[in-house]
Amino acid sequence: MSSSFLQNTTLITYSPDHVSKAISDNIKDLVFNNCTKEVYWLNTYGLNHIDDMKQVVLQNQFDDFLIKLFHETNHANKVIELDNVLFIAVKVLKSDEFSLSSEQMIFVMSSNMLWSIQEYKGGYFEWIRDRLVKDKGLIRRKNVDYLLFLLLESLIASYDETFQNILSSSETIIPISKINPTPYFTENVEQQKCRLMNFKKATLSLRNTIVKLQTIDNLQVETKYFIELKEQATNLISDIDFEMLELDSKINLIFSIQGHRLNEIMRMLTLISVVFIPLTFIAGVYGMNFEYMPELKFKYGYFVVLSIMATSAIFSIWYFKSKKWF
Repeated sequence: MSSSFLQNTTLITYSPDHVSKAISDNIKDLVFNNCTKEVYWLNTYGLNHIDDMKQVVLQNQFDDFLIKLFHETNHANKVIELDNVLFIAVKVLKSDEFSLSSEQMIFVMSSNMLWSIQEYKGGYFEWIRDRLVKDKGLIRRKNVDYLLFLLLESLIASYDETFQNILSSSETIIPISKINPTPYFTENVEQQKCRLMNFKKATLSLRNTIVKLQTIDNLQVETKYFIELKEQATNLISDIDFEMLELDSKINLIFSIQGHRLNEIMRMLTLISVVFIPLTFIAGVYGMNFEYMPELKFKYGYFVVLSIMATSAIFSIWYFKSKKWF
C-alpha cells in the first residue's frame, strides 16, 4: 500500500534561496522539521491511502483526530482547528457537458507544512509549482499561509471556469434570440436555473469556508489573504445572481409571449364572432318559417336580406379596421 501512496505523493520543499521537488522512496522520510524556515508542500492524489496517511500523521505528531477525519471520504466544506494543525475540506465543482460533478479536496496545514489531498489527479495547482520552480512572484519568500491562499485561489478560478462553461451551455440550449415558448424550451430554462442554484449553493459554502479562515489565530495566519479570497468568491456569487436574473427574465418573457399569443387568438375569435353574430341572427329570424311572415312573399326579399347581411358584415369589418383592432 505504501508504494501506491508514494507514487501518488510529491513533496516540494522551498525557501527564498532554493526549491526541491521529489517523490519519496520511503514514507518515513515524510517528516517535517518545524524548526527550519523551509516550507513543505506535500501533495497526494487519492483519498484511499488511509494507513499511509495515518503513519504520516503519527510520525509528525499531528493531532490524531486527523485520522478519524481521513476515514470520512465525503466531507462538506468545513474548517476545523486542531491542536497543532488546521483541517480544511472543500468540495470542488466542475462541469461535465450539461451536468455538474464534484471532487473532494482536503488541506492539512501546520506552521510550515501544507498537505493537499486531491480525490483525483488534476492540474489545478500546476501553475503554482511552475512559479515555485522558476521563482516567480513572492511565493518562495512567503509563509505557508500564502501557499494555502494560492491553492484556494486556484479553486476559485476553477469555479469561475465552471461558471463560464455553464454560461456557454446556456447560450447553446437557450439562446436569447430564439426564445420559443414551447414545453421543451421552458424545461431547458428551468434546468439551467436549477443548475445555477446548485452552483450558487456550493459557491456560498466555499465563501463561508474562506470566512472561517479569517478567524484562525493559532497558526499565525494572515487574514488579508483570505479577505481577498472572500472578495473573489463574492464577485462570483454576484455574477451567478445576475445570470439567474437573466433566466428569470427569459421565463417572464416566455409567459408574456404565451399571454400575447393567447390574446391575439382571443381577439381574432372575438372579431369573427362579432361579424357573424348579426348574420346568424338575421338568418335565424327568417329561418323560423312562420306562416304569416310578409317578407317571405316579397319579390325582392331574398336580395334585400342578403344586402343587409353584407352591409352589416362590411360595416363591422370597417369599424374594426378604423379602430386598428386587426
